[in-house]
Amino acid sequence: METQNIRIYYRGKVHEIAGQATTRTLLQFLREDLRATGTKEGCAEGDCGACTVVVGELDAEGSVSMRAVNACIQFLPALDGKAVYTIEDLRAPDGSLHPVQRALVELHGSQCGFCTPGFAMSMWGLYLNHDHGGPRPSREEIDTALSGNLCRCTGYRPIIDAAVAMFDMPAVPFDRAALARVLQTLRREQALCYQHGGHVFHAPRTMDELAAMRLAWPQARIVAGSTDVGLWVTKQLRDLPELIYIGQVAGLREISHEVSRDGEGHMYIGAGALLNDAFAALLTHYPDLDELHRRFASLPIRNAGTLGGNVANGSPIGDSMPALIALGTRIVLRQGNRVRDMALEDFYLDYQKNALETGEFVQGIKVPLPAMGRRFRTYKLSKRFDQDISAVCAAFAVSLDGEGVIREARIAYGGVAAIPKRALHAEQAMRDMPWTEATARAAMQAMQEDYKPLSDMRASSEYRELAARNLLMRFFLETRPDAPLQADQLNVFACAAGKEAA
Repeated sequence: METQNIRIYYRGKVHEIAGQATTRTLLQFLREDLRATGTKEGCAEGDCGACTVVVGELDAEGSVSMRAVNACIQFLPALDGKAVYTIEDLRAPDGSLHPVQRALVELHGSQCGFCTPGFAMSMWGLYLNHDHGGPRPSREEIDTALSGNLCRCTGYRPIIDAAVAMFDMPAVPFDRAALARVLQTLRREQALCYQHGGHVFHAPRTMDELAAMRLAWPQARIVAGSTDVGLWVTKQLRDLPELIYIGQVAGLREISHEVSRDGEGHMYIGAGALLNDAFAALLTHYPDLDELHRRFASLPIRNAGTLGGNVANGSPIGDSMPALIALGTRIVLRQGNRVRDMALEDFYLDYQKNALETGEFVQGIKVPLPAMGRRFRTYKLSKRFDQDISAVCAAFAVSLDGEGVIREARIAYGGVAAIPKRALHAEQAMRDMPWTEATARAAMQAMQEDYKPLSDMRASSEYRELAARNLLMRFFLETRPDAPLQADQLNVFACAAGKEAA
């Protein structure tokens, strides 16, 4: 196939890009080719936020979404047809500062200035996506917007103060309609095929194109947000000769609701749905996922990564899988024209091994809708609240009948085994038993047969084993039929927020 140029809208013009490696990052291109050195390189793994930029992209309806992402792990061909905004874009042509910049200056939000461009772009993302006619963003919204940015010297207080103050300054509008018209001219009708140095980057547009490409190139690496694969290049220096990018596939970002013939309902989430979009849909049915959502990586990572990618990757510390398994989620797989599904827990065979067949890919997941009598909770234990790897991630779902007897119990953990795994012995100890403390303690005891946790830098095996059992007791205390405890009585972060409000 003949190679095509990458087309990106930046600084008021379309850049036609060729002669670049398929895994060259957006950050490298900005700094080394365009000399846009305001965007900094810190960690090169999407953790520190010094490289944060804002990307504009057309959605299915033709509107423009503006999302803060990490430039250091975004492969350049994945930006085809999109707009990129960096710190150089904020200052007005007449030299006046944008409210984001002015607030950082006046509130002393910068010292050495290395991390400041990344903070400014995260703040600009918040500025663009907040309704200026309503109240200012809450502290939680600001913290979420800045969750992917590390401050090295100033301290967060003046930066947060600046994020509040920028909404008190005269508003600077952003013309999304004009940008939409530009991006419409860049929208491709056919798949992108970009080649360089014997390496190829495919970007199919339809599900059928993706299925055909997967059969033709079964060894190609499928990439979506590159929040994991990007590190293979920047940290491990791996060679990826064939890439199939799914970010432009119509249908893979689908989120819908379906009801089967037997009346059971489920939510379908396409494998290409961004993490923030997928969690937003899940939260409408399962509000108890809110904390897990906020603590799942950072906002820029959730703006780029996909729920399907997290599921397909199958990391033993992937935070979405325990919750999805506890809810009884099924994974939908496609190979050519054949589509099949299976229980999500059956998809994981061993460490970094799954049930995908040659030429097959993850098409989506089916998450059952809430059922009468079901209690559901998730818990994450890590050393930091934001953007940290779980030592233990737990999810519990029990279904009670009218007499308070457990008819179904599903318990899943991440971080304690080689794969996301159910606690089958603990579940058995609970089934057909009344939901009492005695039942919970019997399940805690039985859980010792389910896991033999490892020790690493995140936690010891003894800690993991104890924490896994104790989280089951916490779940009981929150969901027991008589006098269940509230979150602010059990959650250290909720307790702290309550005291601050008082």
